[in-house]
Amino acid sequence: MSSADPTAGAEPGSAAGEEAAARDRELMARVQAGDEAALGRLMERWERPVKVVIARLVGNAAEAEELAQEAFVRLWQGRDRFRPGAEFRPWMLSLALNLARNRLRWWRRRPLVALEEWTPLPPADTADGAGALEARERAEAVRAAVAALPLEQREALVLFEYEGLAQTEIAVIAGTTPKAVERRLERARAALRLSLARWLRRG
Repeated sequence: MSSADPTAGAEPGSAAGEEAAARDRELMARVQAGDEAALGRLMERWERPVKVVIARLVGNAAEAEELAQEAFVRLWQGRDRFRPGAEFRPWMLSLALNLARNRLRWWRRRPLVALEEWTPLPPADTADGAGALEARERAEAVRAAVAALPLEQREALVLFEYEGLAQTEIAVIAGTTPKAVERRLERARAALRLSLARWLRRG
């Protein structure tokens, strides 16, 4: 599989972002006409961004790999539901979001498997001794705090803070309103301030 196109997911409103969005719409129009080569091009452009979003939601690289592939299967199967001329990015990320939600619900219905058991820790860095250990502990504290958030708050936080999406975009992807997204972000940040208070004092 080719590496992701660097223009995919470019900042909306910028010249590169507008060019990328137009290219995605053009490719999606071809996909709707049954062009499998255009689907392959969209996968090249969006595979990595989709994997990153899913991985941050489910906390597992192997799961993200599998679900990203499933997202493009869903894209192909549901191509007729894409509205011509609509923005591709929110539609693609909504597919990814729904798959991540479903996988998390599936895992939580399994009583013998806890989320923490399949969420990998950051690799230890033995080159820098105590400093690397503290950085790893801090990263794990942040990961655990984000993972402990209610799913709706985690989605809003990941899409806003990590992916740089606007609240209006997140509302479209999550199927809610910008005001609801704003409230979710406020609650997520408040919860993180509380759970990460020890690390914030250190910083």
